[in-house]
Amino acid sequence: MAEEKFFLGRQPILDREQRLYGFELLFRSADSLHANVTDYLQASASVIFDALSSFGFREILGKHKGFINVNADVLMSEALELLPPEKVVIELLEHVPITETVIGRCHELREKGFSLALDDHVYEPVYEPLYHLVDVIKIDLFRTGLENLASEVETLRKWNTKLLAEKVETVEQYERCAKLGFTYFQGYYFARPVVLTRTRVDVGRLAIVKLFNQLVAEVELAELEETFKQNPNLVLNLLRLVNSVAVGLKERITSLRHAIMVLGYHQLRRWAMMALFANNAQGVGDNPLLVMAATRARLMELIISEQPAARLDRDYPDRAFMTGILSLADALLKVSMDEVLAPLNLDNDVREALLSRTGELGELLTLVEKIEKDDFENIACSFERFQLSMERLAPVQMDACNWATQLGEVA
Repeated sequence: MAEEKFFLGRQPILDREQRLYGFELLFRSADSLHANVTDYLQASASVIFDALSSFGFREILGKHKGFINVNADVLMSEALELLPPEKVVIELLEHVPITETVIGRCHELREKGFSLALDDHVYEPVYEPLYHLVDVIKIDLFRTGLENLASEVETLRKWNTKLLAEKVETVEQYERCAKLGFTYFQGYYFARPVVLTRTRVDVGRLAIVKLFNQLVAEVELAELEETFKQNPNLVLNLLRLVNSVAVGLKERITSLRHAIMVLGYHQLRRWAMMALFANNAQGVGDNPLLVMAATRARLMELIISEQPAARLDRDYPDRAFMTGILSLADALLKVSMDEVLAPLNLDNDVREALLSRTGELGELLTLVEKIEKDDFENIACSFERFQLSMERLAPVQMDACNWATQLGEVA
């Protein structure tokens, strides 16, 4: 059992301000594209704990909480107490029997500092002894039904616990749940673009677009310097970036030109793309779309780097990265994808991937989107095309998660 391979998935959990609160951590056995997560927990609990030790909580979660599903066997296991209580929320699966033993164990875990949650929950009197112990009750919108949601919330309101809405797929569902008093939200509603008509030109955004295009064209250093000088806020962000990536640099940054040379055009292009989306009121680490875009971009870059085409075209992994970053730009900027791409000098394969999910980059983007949602139906052909296995997926996911976490801490 100790040699069993796995990969780790993360599904974002947002607060009422739509900032990133945490992730539900999902585990899948590497021996099948169709493994059942619940069965895997029952059969391989020890692998989960080994996996978490190998991955490292800081790399997976950064400053956020991790929600971890447990069945009755895992709940009662002493190994559960190896997890850092300040970082995890122990989530009782809906089929855990409510017995005196289970209630006693929950009391014990609370005393040890753990937070508890009930997964896919529907009110039943048998759960009442647990309602005083759990911090979060997760309500699946599809299981409960939107027509029953208000009465379910009213029933649970008498206990002092926070409610989390699961499978929130539209903004309308989010707004309805928010009005009913839900504290947390899980689902991909936030990744759906809401196209608005722009009433003014965003000067800061135009400056970053100009900078990005200059970096793609690899203009002379003096021209880049001038663009930065015309936008003092970009200079401040540039200096923050160079300080974060140049740890251990023996010499001090003496000028704007020096900072640009230390980073190089390749790093600056990536920074400009992230800066294009950054919300002044919300850092990268709190913005679920930016975290998802950064993780997706890095994962695509790592996968494409293993392909034969990458050996023939040194810029191919970079184009895969840009495809991942831009794939959520319509939702981030609240404009159509056509409008996002119009001012950017991008290669045709990136444009086709973003607009129609065609070409090799388009197929890879579709594959990564499915991996994010734990949707492993009908992707065996894509795995084969990219010479990808479930076993190989684990280390590249680790790298992608770690990269996005570090980015969020710096931004």
